[in-house]
Amino acid sequence: MSVYYDKNGITLHNGDCLDVLATMPPESVDSIVTDPPYGLAFMGKKWDYDVPSVAIWEQCLRVLKPGGHLLAFAGTRTQHRMAVRIEDAGFEIRDMIAWVYGAGFPKSLDVSKAIDKAAGAERDVVGENPYNANKGGRNHHSEKCAQAGKLSNITAPATEAAKQWQGWGTALKPALEPITVARKPLRGTVAENVLQYGTGGINVDGCRVGTTKQTPASPAKANDSIGTFRTKDRHANSSGFDASVGRFPANLIHDGSDEVVGLFPQTEPAKQVEGVKRNGRSGGIMGAAGAICDGRPEGHDDSGGSASRFFYCAKADASERRDSKHPTVKPVALMRYLVRLVTPIGATVLDPFCGSGTTLEAAMLESCKAIGIELNPEYCADAVERLRQGVLF
Repeated sequence: MSVYYDKNGITLHNGDCLDVLATMPPESVDSIVTDPPYGLAFMGKKWDYDVPSVAIWEQCLRVLKPGGHLLAFAGTRTQHRMAVRIEDAGFEIRDMIAWVYGAGFPKSLDVSKAIDKAAGAERDVVGENPYNANKGGRNHHSEKCAQAGKLSNITAPATEAAKQWQGWGTALKPALEPITVARKPLRGTVAENVLQYGTGGINVDGCRVGTTKQTPASPAKANDSIGTFRTKDRHANSSGFDASVGRFPANLIHDGSDEVVGLFPQTEPAKQVEGVKRNGRSGGIMGAAGAICDGRPEGHDDSGGSASRFFYCAKADASERRDSKHPTVKPVALMRYLVRLVTPIGATVLDPFCGSGTTLEAAMLESCKAIGIELNPEYCADAVERLRQGVLF
């Protein structure tokens, strides 16, 4: 266990999080935002063979101030186990945020092919999978398959049993990751807790998604999206933009892909409510079930369109990965939004499973302090390189 990096309010420890947490003072952090192991044995990684233990979450509870929030990503198959362990450690489960995306690849076994294989039957090739090329929109998985020479063909069932089960599989396409929203029990009322510890609430105005044309706050890249519709100076007020403008933050965030945006309804132009003034205009915003532009960061109005624009955050692209070797890098824009949601300016956010350091970068960009813990020294190096490429050096 050692301090790997300590500069500009950002501290990174290389070691087991249970050991490092035990050395930290009680009630010393304001929030916890983390992407812990999902317990799926992802890519055969040893660190992902189980979700964090109750003992780890108990230490997180100990170092968190009363009323402080914990935001923890999870896998859909093991989210229940993650939430139960967090709750068993003493946290109150407050909600669940769904991060929805369209780039997931189904890991489904073709039942028909399995039957033919078990029977030793040879299947005839009848076509080429459209995802082998740009015909159907090549994704990250098919690109890797192409590089490995493992592009698939379409084959016809060879046995009668296989014909009966043609089109059947064993899994759904992954399209969301749940984020458990938990809170350490308050001491007294919400008002008393907030005044004494600076924790207990969530930053609603700071995380609203605007409904009028606004300029993003110094976007670092094209997909710096959700929650950036605000003024450059977060210190200007608690929200960073006019609190009278913007949709109440929802427990849904998506990546803006065509597949996801297509799930949302197209809405009619917003209607005005007589007698209500908003942002200097006569009438308020009363749009149908959410109105969405294309979800891009250049801002939008309430003149109708796709309802997806109020929940948009792109997945991490190559530029955001910063050459990291970590397999599950989260987008910085998403981590900034989550940090801002539960962490006041100048407060300290903890990430006990730091990975490539996106939480640390997000905290820095949101004018917060941060403590990260990462067991793998290679990932620690990735995190420091991420910060080096930022504005910390």
